[in-house]
Amino acid sequence: MNMELTPSQPRIEADGFLLRPLRGSDAGLIALHMGDERVARMTRTIPHPLPPGAAEALVTRAQSPERAEDLWAMDASRQGGAEVMGLIGLERLAEGQSQVAFWVAPAFWNTGVASAALTAIVAANPHGCQTLFAEIFQDSPASARVLTNAGFAYLGDAESYSVARGATVPTWTYTRKLS
Repeated sequence: MNMELTPSQPRIEADGFLLRPLRGSDAGLIALHMGDERVARMTRTIPHPLPPGAAEALVTRAQSPERAEDLWAMDASRQGGAEVMGLIGLERLAEGQSQVAFWVAPAFWNTGVASAALTAIVAANPHGCQTLFAEIFQDSPASARVLTNAGFAYLGDAESYSVARGATVPTWTYTRKLS
């Protein structure tokens, strides 16, 4: 079986780059970016330091036909840019509901990459959702701006455990209704 194709996950055009399913050759760049403490600390699940094989395991999970989450690489290589600027994912929660999560490599912070990726995911609505949710740490106001600029509305406060921080961190939850 050729897992590189991930046929049930579409490629999505974003403004200036492509959102595409992960492939095995992405593991090195993913490890480089996920291994950056600044990235890991803003996620729930990325440990720091990043253990050997973590990026390869992520790619394997992303390519599995039984996956609960679709992951896309933010790939600008067709335009002469980086092959992996970050990742964006949609996790199926319930019928008609998914949760979006994203991270961008520090070299691409404040360049509009996260906003373009989120806008493309919302427009494509690959899970056919009626509602999207997002959860971000309260010490990430840039992520809050990405969400609100994409039409997400604040839903409430909560908290979530961060593996990299080894602690429970206050979060903001956002929602976006889709037609």
